[in-house]
Amino acid sequence: MITREHIRELARFTVEEPAACAVSFYFQPRTPQNKSHKEEAILAKELVKNALREAEKNGKNSSLRSDLGRVLQLAEGLHGNQARAKAVFACGLQKFWREFDLPWLSTGMQLFVNRQFHLRPLAQLLGAQPAVWVAVVDRQKARFFDLRLDELTEREGLFRTPPVRQGSSDGFAGYEGGRAQRRVEDEVLHHYKEVAAHLQQAFEKGWFERLIVGCQDVNWRDFGDQLHPYVKQRLLGRFSAEAGKISNEQVREQASRVLREWQQSRRQGLVKEVLDQALSNSRGVTGLRRVLRSLELGEVQTLLIGDNFKRAGAQCPSCKHLDGNPVQKCPACGHATREIEDICDAIIPIAIRRDIELFYVKDDPKFDAAGNIGALLRFRADQNTNAGLRAAS
Repeated sequence: MITREHIRELARFTVEEPAACAVSFYFQPRTPQNKSHKEEAILAKELVKNALREAEKNGKNSSLRSDLGRVLQLAEGLHGNQARAKAVFACGLQKFWREFDLPWLSTGMQLFVNRQFHLRPLAQLLGAQPAVWVAVVDRQKARFFDLRLDELTEREGLFRTPPVRQGSSDGFAGYEGGRAQRRVEDEVLHHYKEVAAHLQQAFEKGWFERLIVGCQDVNWRDFGDQLHPYVKQRLLGRFSAEAGKISNEQVREQASRVLREWQQSRRQGLVKEVLDQALSNSRGVTGLRRVLRSLELGEVQTLLIGDNFKRAGAQCPSCKHLDGNPVQKCPACGHATREIEDICDAIIPIAIRRDIELFYVKDDPKFDAAGNIGALLRFRADQNTNAGLRAAS
């Protein structure tokens, strides 16, 4: 399974040698129209053929042929895998080859040849996905899961054996029965405290960033009261479940639903916040020029990109300055620039390397009208500088 460290490695990768290329291949298996399974192989061959034709124009055919041949061989053998998508990143001259299984990709099969890996499909999967734990808790048992890219992995759980009741009588006026019941409730409370302490330790160790809880409504108040405030702040939501009865697949479905609802709500809230903050000239910017400037100054906390946003631009190989126009000379250092077909191919690796939260925005007219790209800022350097000047005077 692909991890954040894998994504950071891909984001750091750049091609420096003139003859080298970075190949990015995304394969989404489809239900075949006939038993020959030839449709995907034909499409893969066409993508490879077009990539080689473009490479010949730039004199890079020899460096690409072996990588693309290996990609084609892989694609021809994947037609039977209807469950998982595949991503491949390769650069033969730098002896780099990585393969990853992925969830379903809406983009379908794609092949890119550039100086950096094309990470937009991965950013769409991973950008707004924190490290999530799912805790399914009842009065005696707690099960813990990692949820990542719609995959669920169970960790070691906690289990408390209920106390054995002595005798069958409740005693005089039910005294013994009442004491036995209090003993059971004390055991349950100790269990909840133990689970809460385990979650607090896991959070402090960085094992998760967000938490989803599966718990029956009747037990939630008693258990929720034991959670540390820091853990409660990380709670995305909860669903009703019994730890001893719910299956792993049911846990995955319920937790994924909670995560999707949180992501949608957070995306909508962020869009509104960015637009409002930009209008008030506060911690928000919209439009490509302002976003690029804020990235360069290290101001960006959260990046929002329209689902279909694409713009040609330029990057300086010397100072790494990005420009939203395909200029020939860098306005920052005067060095000759390199044209970029899609400026997002340069923006996204920066966001990944800096751990900037990334959301894609779809079908939002107000966001489209504001430039279809925006950012929520940690600070504004110009306002901080002005404040400093005012203080000094």
